Amino acid sequence: MTAPVLRMVGVSQQYGAGELAVSALSGIDLEVSPGELVAVMGASGSGKSTLLSIAGGLQTPTSGEVVIDGSHLSTASPNELAALRRRSVGFVFQDYNLVPTLTAMENVTLPLELDGVSRRAVRRAGKDALSLVGLADRGDAYPDDLSGGQQQRVAIARAIIGGRRLILADEPTGALDSVTGELVMRTMRGRIDSGAAGILVTHEARHAAWADRIVYLRDGRIVDETRRDAAESMLAVRA
Repeated sequence: MTAPVLRMVGVSQQYGAGELAVSALSGIDLEVSPGELVAVMGASGSGKSTLLSIAGGLQTPTSGEVVIDGSHLSTASPNELAALRRRSVGFVFQDYNLVPTLTAMENVTLPLELDGVSRRAVRRAGKDALSLVGLADRGDAYPDDLSGGQQQRVAIARAIIGGRRLILADEPTGALDSVTGELVMRTMRGRIDSGAAGILVTHEARHAAWADRIVYLRDGRIVDETRRDAAESMLAVRA
């Protein structure tokens, strides 16, 4: 059996202490395997973004364990954790999170540059990633010269460059029109089908339908889970 790319065991996140303590996540158990896309749905404040942040090593949980490709984040040094994020984890944010003073190509290849990859290999990987999202001819453009949809595609290219094993997307289509949103989802699905694992936080049923599993959060807990066939039927009814 193939080992999961991501494993979260008993993950909880609490903010504050005593009577003022707020529980954002409680006892989350979640595994995501290669070739699998998991959609996370739930009301605002249910813990979706916190789950994604902890899954990618951007935030340390109050308790529990997170393992990415066999690496236990709780025992990793800050340098090891930074290297793991650069090499194995790709993030796609709703607000794109591009560096405005860098070109599209420079934004996409920044993780490889920081990792000391040769200039020639960096350039080749950047061209390949931009081609995958249909922006092969916009590598020299700056974010302000790109539409919102194009900026999000640059963000997708940055997330998949270098064969990242875990792709994490937080409402990546929220600010896009339906056609561009569909393209973003198709690109992400393609990377997952090539062997990566992915988590998609979304509130839209049509985008969750791209996932193999849908996990529902409520008050920081997983309250339900459906597989693709059952999810498609359920989402069709809810639509």
